[in-house]
Amino acid sequence: MSDSSNDHLHLAVALDGTGWHPAAWREPEARPTELLTPRYWTDLVLEAERGLLDFVTFEDGLTLQSDHPFRPDDRTDRVRGRLDAVLIAARVAPRTHHIGLVPTAVATHTEPFHLSKAIATLDYVSSGRAGIRVQVTGRRDAAAHFGRREIAEGADDLMAEAADYVEVLRRLWDSWEDDAEIRDVATGRFIDREKLHYIDFAGKWFSVKGPSITPRPPQGQPIVTALGHGAPAYRLIADSTDIGFVTPHSATETSSIIAEIAAPVQVFADVVVFLDGTVSAAKARKEHLDDRLGHEYRSDAEVFVGTPAQLADLLQDWHAAGAAGFRLRPAVLPHDLRQIADGLVPELQRRNAFRTAYEGGTLRGLLGLPRPANRYATS
Repeated sequence: MSDSSNDHLHLAVALDGTGWHPAAWREPEARPTELLTPRYWTDLVLEAERGLLDFVTFEDGLTLQSDHPFRPDDRTDRVRGRLDAVLIAARVAPRTHHIGLVPTAVATHTEPFHLSKAIATLDYVSSGRAGIRVQVTGRRDAAAHFGRREIAEGADDLMAEAADYVEVLRRLWDSWEDDAEIRDVATGRFIDREKLHYIDFAGKWFSVKGPSITPRPPQGQPIVTALGHGAPAYRLIADSTDIGFVTPHSATETSSIIAEIAAPVQVFADVVVFLDGTVSAAKARKEHLDDRLGHEYRSDAEVFVGTPAQLADLLQDWHAAGAAGFRLRPAVLPHDLRQIADGLVPELQRRNAFRTAYEGGTLRGLLGLPRPANRYATS
């Protein structure tokens, strides 16, 4: 759904390694030796903030990266290894001021109590700019890292477990009322214990008593997001998230997916981008990368190759079809991220389709989403 009276669209960037093309790490501008340093990630997020983007997402996983989506590979010519996404976001937060920070967490093998306080802490560290992308995995090599006796199997069960996971997160974020902390030195009362609540969640996969150990986050509820490719994931997006990432390949498909989700959530379309000043330069760069890859790069998302102005045309077309915003996946970092900040954003601004300054002090404020009331508050 479009959410702005002046028809501005939202923009996010998905950060992963040296970019989404597997050969990106071999490009002259790439910084593969710095992937495990805080400076690398801070520089990328500051570049995205310079472009006034709404938020960045950080990819994560419980297995090494693989060219195959469901099993490991033995390749040695690809980026392998990564830092924890939540910890990257927490490290970057104090160096940034406006942009939202949305790390990925795998709900299938982590505990919602632990993640709830980690994201609440990120919301405090960033002064209200935190979110979370909930991901699932049915891979056996991921399960082998954990001692769980019961593992959700199949898309329906995985998404049902993720829905329970998000419900626990949200209840724990509400388990402290906003004014539970009194901090009155004169009377010696630090908290009002009656404003801390047991959440008493009992489901198939989780049983969580609560309350959280972290007071209610500045946003009340940090932003919850998920990526979806079909009906089970679309139900999770509709029932549990604030933003759903989807992968259409046309304006018509954008409208169709939004109609299938059929819920008042913001839908962002994912697009992989190869951007340059001319179409021929963008095509040549992708061909060069594909030659190093050994075959044509393909993605679950639309792969766009062209100029920032042409990308602006596509985004406005899909925005008119119902997409509230877009999560762009730069093929090569930092090249395509700079093209977004220096080419795409000014082009959208000229068309009055994107902000010219940050408004709102929180990620919810940037997205035009209200701060939710606490479900447990009695007054």
